[in-house]
Amino acid sequence: MRVASLFIALIFVVNVPVAAAEPTVWNFNIWGGKRAFTAGIETIKKVLEAEAPGLFELRINYGDALGPPKKNPESVRANAFEAAQFCVGYYPNKFPLLSVLELPFLLPNNLRQRANIEMEVLAHPLIVEEMSRRWNIKFFGPAFLPGYEFMGNKRIETVQDLKGVKIRISGLNAKALELFGAVPTMVTAPEGYTALDRGTIDSFGQPWTYGHGAYKLYEVSKYATEGFNMSGFMCFQGVNIEAWDAAPENVKRALPVAQTKAIEAMIRAYEEADKYWIPIFHEHVEIVKIAPSERAKLQEVSGKIWKQWAEDQTEKGRAGHEILNFVKTTVYKYTN
Repeated sequence: MRVASLFIALIFVVNVPVAAAEPTVWNFNIWGGKRAFTAGIETIKKVLEAEAPGLFELRINYGDALGPPKKNPESVRANAFEAAQFCVGYYPNKFPLLSVLELPFLLPNNLRQRANIEMEVLAHPLIVEEMSRRWNIKFFGPAFLPGYEFMGNKRIETVQDLKGVKIRISGLNAKALELFGAVPTMVTAPEGYTALDRGTIDSFGQPWTYGHGAYKLYEVSKYATEGFNMSGFMCFQGVNIEAWDAAPENVKRALPVAQTKAIEAMIRAYEEADKYWIPIFHEHVEIVKIAPSERAKLQEVSGKIWKQWAEDQTEKGRAGHEILNFVKTTVYKYTN
């Protein structure tokens, strides 16, 4: 009798279903739709999910679906959602040391060089600390951008043409343009179309060419520049530290490979965007070629802006000179 009871009990145990492990889900917030800029996070999603089928999901929420981009640091810190896109220029004083990568003409125009430099700077201990201590954020993925050009309804061919122009450009680059009389006006990328259409701004600085094309600025513009190649936003993808700590170990191990593949995917996407958008731009706007001599006039003032940035950071107790020197050394490493 006891043997029969034991046999029945064993049958019952064997047939009890084992509960499946709950998958780890990260919600990622990003503005705008799918475009060249999002090729990086889309590649990271593909690589990481393949490493943990059914156990890890990275949900990309386009179009600010989870909240406005200017609130991404606070939202990720509070774990309202696990991860997001960040562009330093949207958050004055929130990532002060990382803003070094927005200094005008500091980074090269070559996309692969730019990506490699940004990756090294994002790994610097002082930058890691800036993200983690204040914002509870870990760097997660690259989001580098091509150089900035201007599209809008004011014809810009020389630096003198900048005088009085209400122009969308981020903080540190804005300082260079202000020296020539431009009036920097901060609006987000999704707001650009309406701002140009209503005349709130005269010209919009965006990564060439994908940025202007993705937001269809050519529909409400008459002119575009080609040849300024200014530095623009410093962007990156970040994740809440507790969310990262709870991720599957194989997902963590796969991240460096995913980041490398993301860089390659973004470079390809930007190159493809140029081939697609330039013919369309020619149909809608006059593309104004900027002479190297005009660009050089902006470059001449940049050294003073770099020095002032470092001094301002130092006055506030931050390692401004150390970070600037590190970036300059890293730029030299990849460009010589």
